[in-house]
Amino acid sequence: MNKTYTAIAIIFTFMIYVIVNLCKDKEAIQKTNDELLGKIEQLNQNIAKNNQIIADNEQSKRELENQSLERQERINEQLKNNHCANERIPSSVVDRLYNRAKSLRQSTYTSKFAQ
Repeated sequence: MNKTYTAIAIIFTFMIYVIVNLCKDKEAIQKTNDELLGKIEQLNQNIAKNNQIIADNEQSKRELENQSLERQERINEQLKNNHCANERIPSSVVDRLYNRAKSLRQSTYTSKFAQ
């Protein structure tokens, strides 16, 4: 009988040890889950902010395109009866103007990326 009680006591002690370890593991897992949920929430907030920035940029881009079209239409309207404006421009001049505008745009893009 003594052996039976000893075996039961050992088994009971082992069960308590296992239960305590399981409780500690459960707490550690819960803590990790809470940390991960916090990080997921931060990522979701960052995604929402980034999406808003993208939407704002797209809206600004559309507005600038519309302004550009309106300006071009006004310029065309003002120049339609202007004899000088209807003259052909030599291709060398057109090429230089195009390259100058292109270099100005590139320097603007470069300065935006530097910020």
